[in-house]
Amino acid sequence: MIRYLKICLVLFVALFCLMYAGQNLVNLHAAFDFVADIVSMGNQVVYPRSLGPAIHSPALVWILLCIIITLEIAAGLLAVKGALDLWKVRNADAAAFNNAKTFAILGAGMAVVIWFGLFSTLGGAYFQMWQTELGSVALQGAFQYAVLNGIVLIFVNMTDT
Repeated sequence: MIRYLKICLVLFVALFCLMYAGQNLVNLHAAFDFVADIVSMGNQVVYPRSLGPAIHSPALVWILLCIIITLEIAAGLLAVKGALDLWKVRNADAAAFNNAKTFAILGAGMAVVIWFGLFSTLGGAYFQMWQTELGSVALQGAFQYAVLNGIVLIFVNMTDT
């Protein structure tokens, strides 16, 4: 049953990432406006200065948004491949199941990189998104997403015996 649970959780990582990518695509201009607002650092009153420059170029904002969506799609596809790999060896010995975890771990790991690395570290620490109401809510969500995907990552990575 543990193997089935691991496969199910990896599928949910895949759905999670792909749904966020899809929502960003169907709301592309709203996503652009959000990213532009965060990286412009224009509404910061608590810490009005930053370690580095804000981004005001629409071309750079589009590039950042494309990176975010591409990484969400990549994480989702890696997790899909990982779930399929695990499904194929669900009845095999422990060594085969453990060896099949690579893409599942990569998918969940990339999800952590997106929501911890990009949103919490770059968005929260560098662009100080916590200083705005919308940014603060997104940062709280990013924390939840990073932790949830991190828990799946740790659980799937646990050695099957």
